[in-house]
Amino acid sequence: MTNSPAPRSLFTRAGVPQPLSWGYLGLLVFMTGVGIEAGFLSPYLEDLGIPSSQVAMVFTVYGVTGAVAGWLSAALSDLWGPRRVMWLGLGAFVVTHVFFLAVAVPSKAYPLLLLGYGLRGLAYPLFAYAFLVWIAAVAPPKQMGSAMGWFWSAFSAGLPTLGSLTASLLIPRVGERGTLWAALGVVVVGGLLALLLVREPTGAARLAPAGESPLAGLVGSLTILVREPRVGAGAVVRMLNTASQFGFLVMLPAWFMHEVGLSDAQWLRLLAIMFATNIVTNLLFGVVGDKVGWRATVAWCGGVGCTVSTLLLYYVPAAAGAQYALCVLVAVLYGATLSGYVPLSALMTAIAPAHKGQAMAALNLGAGASTFVGPLVVSIFRGPLGVGGVVWIFAGFHAVSAALTLVLRTTAADSGPAPSTVAHAVATPATKGL
Repeated sequence: MTNSPAPRSLFTRAGVPQPLSWGYLGLLVFMTGVGIEAGFLSPYLEDLGIPSSQVAMVFTVYGVTGAVAGWLSAALSDLWGPRRVMWLGLGAFVVTHVFFLAVAVPSKAYPLLLLGYGLRGLAYPLFAYAFLVWIAAVAPPKQMGSAMGWFWSAFSAGLPTLGSLTASLLIPRVGERGTLWAALGVVVVGGLLALLLVREPTGAARLAPAGESPLAGLVGSLTILVREPRVGAGAVVRMLNTASQFGFLVMLPAWFMHEVGLSDAQWLRLLAIMFATNIVTNLLFGVVGDKVGWRATVAWCGGVGCTVSTLLLYYVPAAAGAQYALCVLVAVLYGATLSGYVPLSALMTAIAPAHKGQAMAALNLGAGASTFVGPLVVSIFRGPLGVGGVVWIFAGFHAVSAALTLVLRTTAADSGPAPSTVAHAVATPATKGL
């Protein structure tokens, strides 16, 4: 009589580590709460009488603090364990969100808005990226790619896709301010789902080896930008990849509603459709990268594709007005071409195969930079150049990223398995070498 292997669970067959399955659901709900504001907070603040340049700077500071938190989340997880860092992120969100809504927004005072929303930028990266560290510590090596892919699917499905849909349903019933308070409840529910229902023990303990400094990997991740210039170029490409996305979230809501003529609900649904497309096409461009090469996919489908789709996202609605079908069409095209950057993480590990963790951490730095570079461009140039001028700057960013990608040659053929999501390039290896 032979012993047959134990049947694998549905989660295992799908690539989700069984002990962390509740964490994925919690992350989805948590990021949905974070994403509720994504499509309307900028015009809401402007409608309160806050100048658009100040609103853009508020989002810029939020991006800076978010980049810092994302960069440090892995180091803190190594020191304290991911579970404690996730608790820290959840607690930080509650405190700073209440301050922002109860004190900063009613006051309409620019320093308080900067302080409240800026500090809130620390919260979600600590929660989300600490869970990413937990996944990296627990998932079997042969399951790592799919486990990370599911993480980013949950992350992107919440922010901004389901978040925008939720906002479109709540705003007509409770208004913008009530919707922002409801977001706090959604975030708390998601955080508690993950933290109370995941019992896996690894996440409660220090991950770094005894005596090893968790800052050593951070230092190496910075010096590799100089030691291997192609990694530095890759980090710049990653920054340019989503700078337009974060800039558009600040600039386009008011433009689509006030200039193009869409309603609040139409804009929020448009945003949800845009990023729902992105979730699906992430998988498609992973396959394309395997077939035609990682570098070619990033340069032509991502860089050149986004150069074109960025311009169309502005000029088609500007010419056609509130023709919703056309607006949806160009939004879908932009969301799809953003996925063309999917194979960038695989390309970077091929460039620096002996320092994969440091190379990917450098990409993490680039991704974090994009969260404030985009709003910063809007803050500086929207006044003198207008919306159209800023769109041309972002189109130029994508064109430059295409040119830089073409010089990212590896010692081996640049084809092979590509990651399943764009954001896999952001923080996956941050747990290694810290």
